[in-house]
Amino acid sequence: MGDGAFVDQVRIQVEGGVGGSGAEAFRREMGVPRGGPSGGDGGNGGSVVLVGDPQLSTLLDFRYRRHYRGERGQHGEGKNRTGRSGEDLILRAPLGTMARDGETGALLGELLEEGDRIVLASGGRGGRGNARFATATHQAPRRWEPGEEGEAREVELELKLLADVGLVGEPNAGKSTLLAAVTAARPKVAGYPFTTLSPNLGVVQLSDFRSFVLADLPGIIEGAHEGKGLGHRFLRHIERTRTLALLVPVDDPDPQAAYLRLRRELAEYAPDLARRPHCLVLTKVDLLGPGEDPPGIEAPDAWGVHPVSAVTGAGTNELLEDLWRRGREEREREEVGEGA
Repeated sequence: MGDGAFVDQVRIQVEGGVGGSGAEAFRREMGVPRGGPSGGDGGNGGSVVLVGDPQLSTLLDFRYRRHYRGERGQHGEGKNRTGRSGEDLILRAPLGTMARDGETGALLGELLEEGDRIVLASGGRGGRGNARFATATHQAPRRWEPGEEGEAREVELELKLLADVGLVGEPNAGKSTLLAAVTAARPKVAGYPFTTLSPNLGVVQLSDFRSFVLADLPGIIEGAHEGKGLGHRFLRHIERTRTLALLVPVDDPDPQAAYLRLRRELAEYAPDLARRPHCLVLTKVDLLGPGEDPPGIEAPDAWGVHPVSAVTGAGTNELLEDLWRRGREEREREEVGEGA
């Protein structure tokens, strides 16, 4: 998922297919006026449906095509034959995608598991044929209905990453370097601010076939919750992670202040983020001198403190094991809560 290919928010126009019209027809039958009505109903129009696909990781395809319409229903025919309904138009999107009405902002649904479906625009109902209007006193009706128009709306699609662990830190905290060291992901790594212009996902493989998804989230700066820097656009990707790893480099001029800034930014963006379980990761310990201890940081709310070096690998195994263990505990807690 490269920097140029990650798309996390798009607007599309969707329209359900038009319903087919009912038919006006009469059969030939002895003793029945005009043989009796035999016009069938029109078929329903196809809907536009969004389906969750775990193989996808971006909304990029929607950037190149913005308009989608379900197939129209076929008209009814004589001999009471109903027209064929239009096929639904199936659109596939990554898990973690939310769909909102572009005008009202109302949530239409979200894709959390493979196969989840959201009807973005319903197809129009097919019109009734004249056979439907026959009564004891009106045995040869010529009345029939046209098919209804399909639902039409603008839809906003927004992708929130479904990661187990989110790496959070200021620019140059070492997030991309750590991700590259412990997963097969290859994020861009450089020595200047805002290297990470889009989220990167990596799968951490541990022994005994264990694994979890790690997200390197773009650097945030003071004021990110107000939309400064790159923070506002990407902070929402942290919302679904089960636990956070707050990264503070040991060479920061004031590590304690850096940690508190991260906590404040998360809290001001969304209060529940401040309550999300997190650990403190002291990065770049390879920069310490022989026998020099990492700086002491007061972090009473953190469930663990891990000094690591992505360059030498020091401390990374212990960190990953703890992240996996904590993620499993949070998952079990969620399942118990859902079953209660």
